[in-house]
Amino acid sequence: MIQKIKYTIITLVGIFIIQGCGAYSFSGINTTATSFQVDFFQNQASIIIPGIDQTFTNQLQDLILNQTNLDLVTSNGDIAYEGEIVQYYVAPTNATSANTAAQNRLTIAVNVRFYDTKNPKEDLEQRFSFFFDYPATQAETAVREEAIQVIYERITQDILNATLAKW
Repeated sequence: MIQKIKYTIITLVGIFIIQGCGAYSFSGINTTATSFQVDFFQNQASIIIPGIDQTFTNQLQDLILNQTNLDLVTSNGDIAYEGEIVQYYVAPTNATSANTAAQNRLTIAVNVRFYDTKNPKEDLEQRFSFFFDYPATQAETAVREEAIQVIYERITQDILNATLAKW
C-alpha cells in the first residue's frame, strides 16, 4: 500500500514538472515558432567598415541555428530580426602620465527589431552594444578582426537572450 502511494506521488510530481515547462524546449528557448529569418543589418554608423554588416548578419544567423531548433528561412519566418549597426566608435579609455592614451576602446552598437508572428506581445526593439579594449600602442586596424569577433559574440548572445531565452 505504501509503495503504491509513493509511485502515485512520484508520478504526480513528474506530471507537474513536465507541464510547468510549457513551451520551453531543452535548449531553454521559449517559443512555439519553427522558423526564423534575419534580414541584412546595414551599417549606418558614422564610420563605415566594409563587411562588418554581413559579418554581423551571418553571426546572428549562425548563433540562432546553433542554439535553437529553429529553421532559417529567407522570408515569412515565424520570428524575424531586422535592424542596423548604429555605432562604430574608437575612444581612449586610460591615460598615461604624459597625457597620452594608454588604452583605446572600440564600441559597436546595433539596433534590433524582433517580431514574433506567433506571439506579437513578444515583439521588441532594443539597442545592444559591447566594447573591446586594446593597447593604444596597437593600431585599431591591427586588432579589428579580433575585436569585432569578441563584440559580435557578446551582442548576438545578448540578442538571443532578450528575444528567445528571456534572460
